Amino acid sequence: MDFQSFNFHPSIASGVKAAGYTTPTPIQEQAIPSVMAGCDVMGLAQTGTGKTAAFVLPILQRLMKGERGCVRALIVAPTRELAEQIHESICELGRQTRLRSATIYGGVSVNVQIEKLKRGVEIVVACPGRLLDHIGQGTVNLSRLEVLVLDEADQMFDMGFLPDIRRILKQLPAVRQTLLFSATMPDDIRRLASEILDHPVTVQAGSTTPPVTVTHAIYPVAQHLKTALLLELLHHTDTESVLIFTRTKHRAKRLGEQLEKAGYKAASLQGNLSQNRRQAALDGFRDGSFQILVATDIAARGIDVSQISHVVNYDITDTAEAYIHRIGRTGRAARTGDAFTLVTSEDAVMVRTIEKKLNYQLERRTVEGFDYSVPAPQKDSEFARPPRQPQVRKPAAKKGIQKTAGQGAGRPSDASRPASARPAPSGKPHSHGVKPVHPGDAPTARHPQRAPRAR
Repeated sequence: MDFQSFNFHPSIASGVKAAGYTTPTPIQEQAIPSVMAGCDVMGLAQTGTGKTAAFVLPILQRLMKGERGCVRALIVAPTRELAEQIHESICELGRQTRLRSATIYGGVSVNVQIEKLKRGVEIVVACPGRLLDHIGQGTVNLSRLEVLVLDEADQMFDMGFLPDIRRILKQLPAVRQTLLFSATMPDDIRRLASEILDHPVTVQAGSTTPPVTVTHAIYPVAQHLKTALLLELLHHTDTESVLIFTRTKHRAKRLGEQLEKAGYKAASLQGNLSQNRRQAALDGFRDGSFQILVATDIAARGIDVSQISHVVNYDITDTAEAYIHRIGRTGRAARTGDAFTLVTSEDAVMVRTIEKKLNYQLERRTVEGFDYSVPAPQKDSEFARPPRQPQVRKPAAKKGIQKTAGQGAGRPSDASRPASARPAPSGKPHSHGVKPVHPGDAPTARHPQRAPRAR
């Protein structure tokens, strides 16, 4: 079977050819006919199986006919990176269609998004939080929506977006086509699917185990030796592109910095970065500028890089399903890959859970020549935050040019603070709820009353 058998519009077929697509993947072969027929679809597919094209191509085909300049398709994704990835696929495959797509997510200017929506788009790819902002402000009109896609539904649930999804659903036309895709299908997602899908066609691509092209093993090690062991592994392993997973944003940042100090071209991808820096890290990882990318599970959603040679779990996952999803980032596109997991004695239960899910025992490995006997430091400094630099106190403002409350750089205005936290008008102190000034309390610019001088 090839893509010509789907009888796409010539403008779409040219995009498929330009993208180099020849033979559809299993999820595409199963889902595209059902989506083109207008059916609701529930798809179970891992990252890297081609599911984005499985819903983008039929949506483009549908939108070739009908009204332009209004939102007719909405795709909801859990992260900015995944939203951008979907948007890029739409632009690539629909290059000749003149259909327009816009992304909506937080961390960037809302005004730019509003301008794009005003100019008219047919497809919106959005993260739940910012989409609700636009709905509340009336800057997006979803009354003519025909197709809704919920992508990576399990991750949206894990991130606490389910209430937001339900709020969004209330704003959409009742008559529509709904597609739900998920890497895993826990009970909560199945319940949601039963509520919002109408006699859905269920498609599943691949198994719920890692690809056979992946060799994976675990490395038992004490917590305080993880970084040293990781560096030893990288030093003795022939790697091309390495994706490292950590449990927290802070750890991803610090580990990325430590790898850079060790001489590696490394970057971190975590929620505290601005969107521009996140995109730069992701683009650098894709084009090879960065050999190593350190990321959290949430930030890594949307990373679609076929040449990843190694996945390293610096921290083990919280669920067996998440482990399978991580491992699926390597060994793709007919390539082989390796997956290493650093485990401590506290991870024994999760290791057994993963092995039960895989139905076989993971290989235990040690690194020859590595000193596992180094004792832990008295104080855990592995990922301790660097000490704060002492702050130099600025001289008090001269009389007559003193700033009023709310004018200081970085301070919220009075209108943005609770009423109880706002300063009383000059000469009219609060009659209640005011703490007495203790000896030694320094007067500030927020309180014009001066403290009594010490005698």
